[in-house]
Amino acid sequence: MRVGLLDSSAARLRAYWAAYLKELDVEAVTPGLDDAQALALGQQSLPGEATTVQLALGRVLALGPVDAALIPQWPAVTGDAWSEALTELLPRRISGLPTLIAVPGRGGPELEGVAAEVGLRVSQNAGVVRRALERVRPLAAEPRVAMPALGRASRTTVAVIGPRVLLAEDILAGGLRPALEAAGLYGVFSHELPLGEVLRRAERMENAADVPEGERELFGAASLLSGKSAVRGVILAAPARDGAAAAALGRIAARLHQPTLRVDVEARQTDFDGLEAFAVRLGAQAAPAPEDA
Repeated sequence: MRVGLLDSSAARLRAYWAAYLKELDVEAVTPGLDDAQALALGQQSLPGEATTVQLALGRVLALGPVDAALIPQWPAVTGDAWSEALTELLPRRISGLPTLIAVPGRGGPELEGVAAEVGLRVSQNAGVVRRALERVRPLAAEPRVAMPALGRASRTTVAVIGPRVLLAEDILAGGLRPALEAAGLYGVFSHELPLGEVLRRAERMENAADVPEGERELFGAASLLSGKSAVRGVILAAPARDGAAAAALGRIAARLHQPTLRVDVEARQTDFDGLEAFAVRLGAQAAPAPEDA
């Protein structure tokens, strides 16, 4: 059996699923195209959807012939149908896709149960599944992440808050960091924060238990970083054409007391409206042009 495994920088458990499929003696297939080509496929097929959805679809299409594909779930925000039901919505929009199986994007109490169900679907051998689960269990632990540096010489620090599925993908948000540098800003990105600290801070959110996981994560990151004295402002980044993420970030901005800038991030974008003016507002000094350096 051939099972697709997407090359997603936003997925924390790729090594877990790759090892698990190997233990099940299942052939793991990765996309045969690079991210730029996969994104182009997704843009052609779903031109009006968010860049994150386009990239996910393109990677599925780039798998070639497979029996099924494992799709890491994205933490959802309020009203975010794609994150809540990506594996159900994509086949409704695009015919001929393989069976899409939603799997947890990170470790947790539900991971092993989902993995057992996946194993039985692809191997149909309970004994093999039990042995495979035991062998890959150490890979389910969340990686230890240190708090990133909150300052850099000659730069004004800003928090950059956005969905992991956007910020962790270089093909989507890779232009944001150099744009900050050019404006004299140093960005501390939310997807690089220790997740445990972010989620603990999210507990302070009003009615936190009723708020979707992705929105809690965004709030926790914004609250954690905005409370640091080195952070002078907050940039809230949403995937282009993702109204649910933009609305969630707008709600978070209303809770913050620091200057904020909302940006929509298109794939491979290098210029961001309002960024230079925001940097001036924070007192940042733009980096010299190459010819002046």
